[in-house]
Amino acid sequence: MPMLKDPSIKYKPFDPKLTLNDRQWPSKTLTKPPRWLSTDLRDGNQSLPDPMSIPEKKAYFTKLVEIGFKEIEVAFPSASQIDFDFTKWCVENAPSDVSIQVLSPCRPDLIKRTIESLKGAKRATVHIYLATSDCFRTVVFNMTPDETLAKAVECTSLVRSLTKDNHELENTDWDFEFSPETFSDTSPGFALKVCEAVKEAWGPTTEKPIIFNLPATVEMSTPNVYADQIEYFSRNISNRETVCISLHPHNDRGCAVAAAELAQLAGADRVEGCLFGNGERTGIHPNIDFSDLSSVIEIVEKCNKIPIHPRAPYGGQLVVCAFSGSHQDAIKKGFKKYEEQVTQTGDITWKIPYLPLDPQDIGRTYEAIIRVNSQSGKGGASWIILRNLELDLPRGLQIDFSKHVQLESEWRGRELKTKEIIDLFKDKYFVYDENDANDTETTAMLDYLKLTNYTVTNSEKTRDIIAHISSKSKELEIKGSGNGPISALANAFSNYFGINIDVIHYNEHTLGKDSQSKAVGYIGIRAGDNESIIWGVGINEDVTEAGMIAIVNTINVCIRDKIIKLK
Repeated sequence: MPMLKDPSIKYKPFDPKLTLNDRQWPSKTLTKPPRWLSTDLRDGNQSLPDPMSIPEKKAYFTKLVEIGFKEIEVAFPSASQIDFDFTKWCVENAPSDVSIQVLSPCRPDLIKRTIESLKGAKRATVHIYLATSDCFRTVVFNMTPDETLAKAVECTSLVRSLTKDNHELENTDWDFEFSPETFSDTSPGFALKVCEAVKEAWGPTTEKPIIFNLPATVEMSTPNVYADQIEYFSRNISNRETVCISLHPHNDRGCAVAAAELAQLAGADRVEGCLFGNGERTGIHPNIDFSDLSSVIEIVEKCNKIPIHPRAPYGGQLVVCAFSGSHQDAIKKGFKKYEEQVTQTGDITWKIPYLPLDPQDIGRTYEAIIRVNSQSGKGGASWIILRNLELDLPRGLQIDFSKHVQLESEWRGRELKTKEIIDLFKDKYFVYDENDANDTETTAMLDYLKLTNYTVTNSEKTRDIIAHISSKSKELEIKGSGNGPISALANAFSNYFGINIDVIHYNEHTLGKDSQSKAVGYIGIRAGDNESIIWGVGINEDVTEAGMIAIVNTINVCIRDKIIKLK
């Protein structure tokens, strides 16, 4: 059938069959995490074009245990011998505090096979499901509501007789989970009726509650509707203290995370899902132990054979990255304030613009936060220089360097790598030692000047300097006067080149925090008729000499940029 001009006429508005005018969840706040169940190895695996091999499943299971999951749904044991054998491996290798969960439809023969796979388990959860919506009952199973209810009770009673009432398996700590499949498309009253009957057949207690998984098997409405359905169930199921409400939100409309969060506000206790949303339309992000997130990503991508999207929450490579200049500047200022806060008060409360959580808490390095391309402003490049060279550039130098970075990024047609930004900074402002100089194209081509030695004497009102400047081809002796060594050296260059060289900006700070730290000086000058500020940087054990080296490097910039000519 060809697509209709207006395909919307084929569909009826979704009817939740529920009016909850006194809903309470909108005024509530999440204050604690739920119980988490990973279904990566079951629901996740069945969604993959190329399912996991047994070695991949074992590696995945090991990682889930390592990051802290205590409930893991591992397989559909009755589906194949491979799933059965893998379940047995999990039973034999699971820590004593991890519950192995398995899934079965409401078919007695498959339930028996499923429970057989769990023999010897320390902790185990048997999960059975039965579709309850009108659509599935009539189209798929051809069952009446009464037949559906009877089947649910029959299969629950069978599970009970084979598990917690079976003295041969009394060494296993048994839990039971029932799913009214397609719950979100089921009449709330009927779903409640089925679950009440199942609960009575199982006989839960406050200490060992029954788990009711209320799935959005197909996401058909907005998250607030799902939250209403969960609140209705939570408020009306009898003996609520003996019930654990579990969520299994699918992601057909891209709202699974929102649905899970709102449904927790509505009363749910447990959430089922897959890491990074790689399930059968299932998408949640269990915040368990992601301090080594890179290793989690490695396992997920290797076993699922699906890459994590670069912008995936928490796990994507770009999720904490900022390319925008204004964002980078705000983050840079935020880190400076935060470091001052921790140092001065010991308060580690996190509050940084654009970063609601510390990237290190999800296994990210600070170097990955700010990345530089042609959109980036002064904050991004200066952040990288600060983190790698410990140079806290003054604002004017930040602006000057950002122009060079932007031109370089545009020329390359891509973002710049950290090393490229560092090398660019060293070349533009002559910040290098001899090893650097031998490795850079700019310095290899340029006969640049270096301060060899100098003497400063005090006259009545000024400081007089005699400075020896050397390059690969020249040895210069220049003389000048000023109210300090730096202004005297600037005057000496003015005398030598025959143009005015005025110091407009001077900043300094130490590198590192110990008494043996070097100092860095930043100098901004105007040379002759040139209106722009020329910047130079100098590093030395002596703070005065660092400033004087910076003056020499401003002259090197002027020579390179042909503002002045070396005689």
